[in-house]
Amino acid sequence: MTVGVLGACGAGGGDSSGGGGGNPYGLAQPGVLRAGTLTDAPPNVYLKDGKFTGFDNDLLTAVAGKLGLRVEYVGTDFSALLSQVNNHKFDVGSSSITITEARKKTVDFGNGYDFGYFGLDVPAGSPIKGFDQLTGKRVVVVQGTVQDDYATGKQLDPVRVPDYNGAINQLKAGTADAWIAPAEIGEKSAADSNGKITVAAKQLSPAPTAYAVAKGSDKLREALNKALDEVIADGTWSRLQAQYYPGRPIPADFEPGSGKAAAPATPSGSAQPSASASAAS
Repeated sequence: MTVGVLGACGAGGGDSSGGGGGNPYGLAQPGVLRAGTLTDAPPNVYLKDGKFTGFDNDLLTAVAGKLGLRVEYVGTDFSALLSQVNNHKFDVGSSSITITEARKKTVDFGNGYDFGYFGLDVPAGSPIKGFDQLTGKRVVVVQGTVQDDYATGKQLDPVRVPDYNGAINQLKAGTADAWIAPAEIGEKSAADSNGKITVAAKQLSPAPTAYAVAKGSDKLREALNKALDEVIADGTWSRLQAQYYPGRPIPADFEPGSGKAAAPATPSGSAQPSASASAAS
């Protein structure tokens, strides 16, 4: 696994690292928020030049800064992430994690900070044009994602792989007919494939994405929620939206965080769903 540490200077909230504050959030190491994330899912979470970055991770670094915490990022597989969070291997999971009732049995979630879409990636020249054409096809998904849940619910008998590179390689090799992907990851994968992969369709993901914490970590969850509202109010959330999803309008019914913090408008200035969509695992 790959590890990276980012410093964060507190601009608000509590200090968990010293003085009388002690370790109020029950972190494995006082003052350090250990985050499990992925290395291969740009633009949401990925490793670039030895540094963990992407919308979700940059947002988490800003949130942690409001609490006087520095973030230590560790790469892992998505299929193991939630159990690792609940077993306290990580204090938090950061990977565009869609909130679902099934996942709530394993971890607790903070407030939603983003929305997402499913993408349908296919080999170039494929006759597949939509999600309704997948019956009887060899469909690949990343294990444990909401795309896996979707394919299973549709009785597609998907081929499960541990990471996004595995799915991309199956499409390039022609060993899969389609990949149900987080849309933005699927778009970037297609763009980087030298014409071997195309995006056939997209559809809205069923729920927002949020950071995951271990069951019962109420103080940490509440602190992250408060700090998330602060980075929404100070414009950081909008800036990162514009940086990682340029031109992507925000659905009119989506409110990040608690809904009490007004986010400055992103440069897109629109409140309708767009063709360019974010990733949700």
